[in-house]
Amino acid sequence: MAGRGRSGDRIEPSFSGRPARDDDEFSLDADDRIAGGRSPRRGNSKPPPQRPAPRRRREPREREGGGLFGFMRRMIYWCVVLFIWAGIGVAGLVVYYGSRMPSASTWAIPERPPNVKITAVDGSVIANRGATGGEALSLENMSPYIPEAVIAIEDRRFYSHFGVDPLGLGRAIVTNLTAGYMVQGGSTLTQQLAKNLFLSPERTLERKVQEVLLSLWLEQKYTKDQILAMYLNRVFFGSNAYGVEAASRRYFNKSARDVNLGEAAVLAGLLKAPSRLSPARDAEAANARAQLVLAAMREQGFITDSEVKTAMSQTPASAKSYWSGAGHYVADMVMDALPGLIGDVKEDVIVDTTIDKSLEKKAEQSLVDVLDKEGGKLDASQAALVSIDGTGAIRALVGGRDYATSQFNRAVKAKRQPGSSFKPFVYAAALEKGLTPYSVFNDAPIRIGDWTPENYEKKYNGEVTLATALAKSLNTVAAQLVMYDGPDQVIKLAHRLGIESELQPNASIALGTSEVSLMELTASYAAFMNGGYKATPHVIRRVTTAEGKVLYENTYDSPPRVLSEQIVAEMDAMMMGVIDNGTGKSAKIPGWQAAGKTGTTQNSRDALFVGFTSNLTTGVWFGNDDGKPMKKVTGGGLPAKAWKEFMIAAHKGLSPAPLFGNGQLIADPNNGQPMAETPGDGQLGSGQPMTAEAPPSTIGGIISGVFGGDDNENRYPQAPARQQAATSGNGPVPPADIAEGGGSNYEGMVPPGDVGGPQTTSSVQPRRTTLLDLIMGQ
Repeated sequence: MAGRGRSGDRIEPSFSGRPARDDDEFSLDADDRIAGGRSPRRGNSKPPPQRPAPRRRREPREREGGGLFGFMRRMIYWCVVLFIWAGIGVAGLVVYYGSRMPSASTWAIPERPPNVKITAVDGSVIANRGATGGEALSLENMSPYIPEAVIAIEDRRFYSHFGVDPLGLGRAIVTNLTAGYMVQGGSTLTQQLAKNLFLSPERTLERKVQEVLLSLWLEQKYTKDQILAMYLNRVFFGSNAYGVEAASRRYFNKSARDVNLGEAAVLAGLLKAPSRLSPARDAEAANARAQLVLAAMREQGFITDSEVKTAMSQTPASAKSYWSGAGHYVADMVMDALPGLIGDVKEDVIVDTTIDKSLEKKAEQSLVDVLDKEGGKLDASQAALVSIDGTGAIRALVGGRDYATSQFNRAVKAKRQPGSSFKPFVYAAALEKGLTPYSVFNDAPIRIGDWTPENYEKKYNGEVTLATALAKSLNTVAAQLVMYDGPDQVIKLAHRLGIESELQPNASIALGTSEVSLMELTASYAAFMNGGYKATPHVIRRVTTAEGKVLYENTYDSPPRVLSEQIVAEMDAMMMGVIDNGTGKSAKIPGWQAAGKTGTTQNSRDALFVGFTSNLTTGVWFGNDDGKPMKKVTGGGLPAKAWKEFMIAAHKGLSPAPLFGNGQLIADPNNGQPMAETPGDGQLGSGQPMTAEAPPSTIGGIISGVFGGDDNENRYPQAPARQQAATSGNGPVPPADIAEGGGSNYEGMVPPGDVGGPQTTSSVQPRRTTLLDLIMGQ
């Protein structure tokens, strides 16, 4: 029965059978809420039993780990677990791949491939040759902008990381993921150096692990500056350039010592893609990349805003074609000769050459000028030039029109018929046999065996002096001289003066039918210029190591005498006539005495002019590589014009000096009178036989002159002494150069009787043994 309180409120019983909780809907009645919740006692009624403290409802167990925080806790837990296992896996890979490497105690930096630095006489660089293409420079010796630019764009924390840059790697990953493609690399400069020094370029996990290990080793063994210097001297910059020095010379034609800020930015930009970003290939792409490098340098604090603006104007718009310039022909010569002088190149060496770079440029320009102006219309596509001083030192050499187009050295390696430019050896041999410039021969149709040489104009002049015959380049007289001297004597003299090629002992040698190189022909002419001494052609003066140790030094400062002074003086005077009044009139140099000889081969396949002043001997060749005939080009044409242009430029600012013997002919020994000019025709003499020392005038005498009397084949006879010098050096005037007619070898060596010998009035003086003969034991 339900009871009521004093207030009359009804008290409901509890049906739950459990103690009431604070949150039960009817847990307390009205009286319970009075006076602290206690009911007043009624008589002897017992107090209500004490209720236990209420307990919170317990949530189900599956809800205890739920929610965001529970998920995060689980993620962190499993990440830690995975990280630990990954670490164990990485450690295992490192141990495994590390065990496949040699012991760290055997690791060593591989030697950098040796460089050959080739310099001109003024010390300027002609070229660098070798696997690297340039010498190694220390950080102190290179432009400071280069390391700053490379660090800014490639590895900005280079000086703070330990060989591997986790921050840089993470930044690269984020950047690449954001961009959707490879934008940045995570390798440090140390890692790149390790890869370049020790590893292959393949991309494998093993190579990457080894790269990291090697990077740690490099950082432990070397300083940061040493690592950076090794990197900059070995990294590939494209176009076969390894290292900043090679790249700087490749793209800017200057040393890395002199690179400005804009150029340094271009070089640093190349490292990402050396071929694609090459300024020689795509100047626009190279400049765009350089601007990014400059921005990175500004961000790193290496440069200021004003320096960035200045650098923008310094950045080259394009790079010159590296494989061009005649200097590369010289560099090839040096590399061919170097092993024979010092053996294998095992360290960096410096080769000092005899080349004058200013002359080299003038020589190249003179050939290009003539080819561009007249080569096309005359079907002449190639040319070569060699210029040598009195010691045989090569001062300028051009092996072809354009090295970038063709690297074949036509001045050194090509052997071609010299044509009439070989005749000075024939005439010098005749003078040594006792003839003089006054000796008279009959210019008339002749036959030697099956060979019938003709003059270029197919005209004949009758009786002419040797001086006239040389100036007019008369083929018939040259052929008679060979028969008078004997081909063997001419060959001996040519070899003595410097011709090294094999010469055929036949009558047609008089017209230059045996092939020689332009360099040896020019060097042989130098003996006429220097007073009769052999001028051995050479381009290398000295070879030293980078530390200054001398490995080789040439010994051409004491050449032997190969021609008597008298022969030299007479030949110089006669060869002056070629330029003053003869076939080489196009080669006249204002204010300078010059001598030389033209040469043209059959059908104008080759045209040459070789001549000299008291300063230089220079030979020029024009023709085509395939032997195609030119359009009536003679040695007195394109070659003489190019020779003149070069020699005028080469002698600019020098005081004129006379040729040896002052370019004057020796007077007639019988009457002491010089050869006189005939008024109106400019020829020396009157066309009548001149008095001179007479060689034999009979067939028997000619035969004995060809086959007789010299027991010692190596004797170099000296020309007879003359009484006095002539007062005029003028020579005969031919209208044009005389081309050589081809012909068969003559086996009999005896001309027919209707040719006759030289017409003279006095006997030949006996040969005399010179001091040189005694020294040489002859």
